[in-house]
Amino acid sequence: MDKYIKAPITEEDAKTLRAGDYVYLSGTIYTARDAAHQRMDETLNQNEQLPIELPNNIIYYMGPSPAREGRPIGSAGPTTASRMDKYAPRLLDLGLKGMIGKGKRSDAVKEAIVRNGAVYFAAVGGAGALLSKSITASEVVAYDDLGTEAIRRLEVENFPVIVVIDSQGNNLYETAVHEFGGAQ
Repeated sequence: MDKYIKAPITEEDAKTLRAGDYVYLSGTIYTARDAAHQRMDETLNQNEQLPIELPNNIIYYMGPSPAREGRPIGSAGPTTASRMDKYAPRLLDLGLKGMIGKGKRSDAVKEAIVRNGAVYFAAVGGAGALLSKSITASEVVAYDDLGTEAIRRLEVENFPVIVVIDSQGNNLYETAVHEFGGAQ
């Protein structure tokens, strides 16, 4: 089912989404990858404030390529989400409502998604140039010294994602294997 959702996402919206739903996000999302997640974790360990607000926000695991002339961003494909698994439960417990990446997530992340009424979306890997067309603005908001791994605020319009793990814990990667008879 196709759904159009405004970001930041409300808990009510997150709870209406089901694994397998096609979602088009519009609004504000943030990017962060490995190095930014590590730095946010260190910041929290020092009892300092994060550079972005987490409640109801969505983090896209992406490091863009340089922008071409006239565009706000270059290719903007997802990175492997499991690299952020050691940090994600803590961020979800602090109010993060959604994550966008590619690939499977750990049981600890799945439990935190359910515990917090959140959602994990997948963006299509290898389609970074196409995905960048849904990004209307990009601004580095923290950790500029990390280069492509800096935290960016993105404005998106109908950014296409698929719900992989919903707030009930349904996991598209698991259900699709059973439904279509693939190997595990």
